[in-house]
Amino acid sequence: MRTIEQIYVDGEFVIPVGDERLDLFNPATEEKIGEVRLGNTHDARAAVAAAKRAFPAMAASTKMQRIDMLRSLRDVVAERPDELAQAMTEEYGAPAYFTAFSVQNAASVFDVMAETVRNYDFDRVVGKSTVRMLPRGVLAAITPWNSNFGFIATKLAHAIGSGSSLVIKPAEQSAFQTDLFLRRLHRAGLPAGVFNVINGTGPVVGAALTQDPDVATISFTGSTQAAKIIQRSAIDGMKRLVLELGGKAPTIILPDANLETAIPVALMSGFANSGQACVAGTRIIAPRSRLTEISEKLRMETGKFKVGNPRDPEVRIGPLANAAQWERIQAYIRLGIDEGAALLTGGTGRPAGMEKGWFARPTIFAGVRNDMRIAREEIFGPVLCLIAYDNEDEAIEIANDSDYGLQAYVLGSDLRRAEKIAERLVAGRVVINGAPHDPRAPFGGFKQSGIGREIGAFGLDGMLEPRAILTP
Repeated sequence: MRTIEQIYVDGEFVIPVGDERLDLFNPATEEKIGEVRLGNTHDARAAVAAAKRAFPAMAASTKMQRIDMLRSLRDVVAERPDELAQAMTEEYGAPAYFTAFSVQNAASVFDVMAETVRNYDFDRVVGKSTVRMLPRGVLAAITPWNSNFGFIATKLAHAIGSGSSLVIKPAEQSAFQTDLFLRRLHRAGLPAGVFNVINGTGPVVGAALTQDPDVATISFTGSTQAAKIIQRSAIDGMKRLVLELGGKAPTIILPDANLETAIPVALMSGFANSGQACVAGTRIIAPRSRLTEISEKLRMETGKFKVGNPRDPEVRIGPLANAAQWERIQAYIRLGIDEGAALLTGGTGRPAGMEKGWFARPTIFAGVRNDMRIAREEIFGPVLCLIAYDNEDEAIEIANDSDYGLQAYVLGSDLRRAEKIAERLVAGRVVINGAPHDPRAPFGGFKQSGIGREIGAFGLDGMLEPRAILTP
């Protein structure tokens, strides 16, 4: 049993004023593994005050100073990757393939931002005016639990790159991961107050940050429902917002797709991070002319997806993050059955032979209409929908008929045809034929998948405000 007692304010690990406790669990065993002491409104205000004091020097920093900070952060994050992966496995339960990616990605974020800062035009001439891109002030960031290291790294990299100071409220359920990561970040030796981290709940610490008059920008990654609360709270202070939200990504299988390669890619996209991914391809849109063949291939390949102990490198689906998440997934599977969809594979309950752990059966519904709730709402678990189409235009119509527009996938043998389909999809990113992750591509969504972008110059644009000086 371990207890996280400290938060990080003004360059120091301190005991929060708040004294509420939250139990922490191993999702693979359901065992309590510790607890975290949560900060409160007073702690949030103290963190913002520290960030406000640090802001003038940070805003005046040079490109080279920011690059040096980013490289220092990269170096401490890149140390002993297995240590970070083990913490993520114990507290979150992600499969080994995902923890390895998450840890590597957290370090690469700082490299990408250092490269961006080097090439970014902070000073420009437009007409006869001199324009400088300036940080607005204190940045408040709120991050979720499904990729803790990556989200913290991304928010911090954007703050440093833009010359902003930062307060982060990470997911309180990820306190072990946060504490380990934070102690590494501390070793990078950044000036006191440049970044501050407060464990706490959204209704308490999150609300305090979004309402604080000294916070200029809010960067939030999480659910669309929570983002709407943040937006309303930010109105009075006219705060700027960068929101990376939910998704209901379509995976279009084209008629010429080689199913031997396409189906495994579709399933990895759909079941990524045990289905707990905003970019998961949870709507598989397949040609009716090959529906029987595709259905059988999906059923067979899903049977090969090993569910179990996330420490096992063969496992592709680990436990869900917590008991509430497990219950949510069970409710959606029951809903799909009630809506008249047919279970192609999976169903309610745990996989056979598992009596403990928040494991769900990988589930695919067939006979799904795009107006069903299971096809429209973000489930955030290993539950996919198979939807048939008759022609290319209908496939695109189904894909775009969603409240979300974060990511989409296209699978086909003719690359040029797949690219033409991709150009018609309303999504922040479109991945063709399982293309590898591009750490420099902008990330964000259309419609209710968010506002603004992160990563690279697009990410810096959202953190900065142009000031024009006009001279005679």
